[in-house]
Amino acid sequence: MRPTLRQLEYLLAVADTGRFGAAAARLNVSQPSLSAQVAETETDLGLRVFNRSRSGTTLTPGGVEVVRRARQILRDVEDLRASVKGEGIFEGRLRLGVLPSIGPYLLPNVVRRLHLDYPAFRLVVREEATQDLEDGLRKGRFDMIISTPEDHPGTLQIPLFEETFWAGFAKDDPLAAVQGPIVPSDLKERIFLTLGARHRLSRSVAALATQNGGYVSDEYEGTSLEAIRLMAAVGSGVAILPQIYAMTEARRGTDIVLRKIQDDSAWRQLSLIQPSSHELRPGSEALASVLTAEAQKLIEPV
Repeated sequence: MRPTLRQLEYLLAVADTGRFGAAAARLNVSQPSLSAQVAETETDLGLRVFNRSRSGTTLTPGGVEVVRRARQILRDVEDLRASVKGEGIFEGRLRLGVLPSIGPYLLPNVVRRLHLDYPAFRLVVREEATQDLEDGLRKGRFDMIISTPEDHPGTLQIPLFEETFWAGFAKDDPLAAVQGPIVPSDLKERIFLTLGARHRLSRSVAALATQNGGYVSDEYEGTSLEAIRLMAAVGSGVAILPQIYAMTEARRGTDIVLRKIQDDSAWRQLSLIQPSSHELRPGSEALASVLTAEAQKLIEPV
């Protein structure tokens, strides 16, 4: 039966690295052997999968679909092997995409726990913006993602947790003296700092600003929550931050003053999301339970 599973692995390695040499090194095979197998696969399929040039390789339009289906086939084989062994996703490798506004704060303890409980489990994590997570899930670069459910219609979703938004001020800001939560009207005519436009968080912050007479900074778009915090610390605006990040900052000491925003629209939900072309992968609920438990620990007030 051709193409073989090994040949599909070759296709994915070339697609992921963009170069035959790098793909061969990843798979620990010679480049001539890999090139010959890819060429044979293209012949068997009757389709050129890659455009080749001195600068590397790119997928042809037909190659995009071939690679997507190859990922799906190999994932199904992994699930088959895992189901026989009884551990589901924890028996193999899981490629997890996650929002950068949640991954660095939620995942470290989760990864440690999973490694102790499931030594054979390999969790490969990549942080990407909301739009890129959607693209990666549709094209098969990710097996699952942690993201905001409204941005991924037509997928299988397991709700994980909700978190409120918090405001971060410079220590000499007048609002820093306010005790307890603030209401959005307190932020009227203030400059809001947030991530770039490819992130759902930026749209949520823009909506909050519009509803309450604030302004999203047109001079600065953060690439990370850390960058937003630093800008707020020097008085460049008010950082709008998700709760888990805010609680993480509060626990370790911070250079900004944090206040919860008391408003029905100042929150977001996070879910564990996977493609709808399959039933939930075995072990998904167990992974979701671990993620939810860790999130609740972080959300608890300091």
